[in-house]
Amino acid sequence: MARVKGGKTSNKRRKNILAQTKGYRHARSTKKRAAKEAIFHAGKYAFAHRRDKKNDFRRLWNVRINAALRQLDEKASYSKFIGVANKKGVALNSKMLATLAQERPGVFARIVSHLSAPAKI
Repeated sequence: MARVKGGKTSNKRRKNILAQTKGYRHARSTKKRAAKEAIFHAGKYAFAHRRDKKNDFRRLWNVRINAALRQLDEKASYSKFIGVANKKGVALNSKMLATLAQERPGVFARIVSHLSAPAKI
């Protein structure tokens, strides 16, 4: 069987790996093995941090809603408000409420007043 040399393919693979690590420092941008490890770790961090980003935004929405509630009433809190909203079956989620609190405080105030009013039976 004839010998197959893989120089072309190996060079292409190496070039691709090093292209992905452009801008990295030291051996990570010049040596194939270190670059491969760097790509692997970067991928793991990127995956984990996409999940973290969702949690960061949830926390931010809660803080914005709480701040808006405190402006309307000093004794109001996020947890009490969400508890009442869930009991009354409000279909707005935290993201929507936070957007309203930030961009349309009047509308948010009406929602809060509607929820705090006693239910008519």
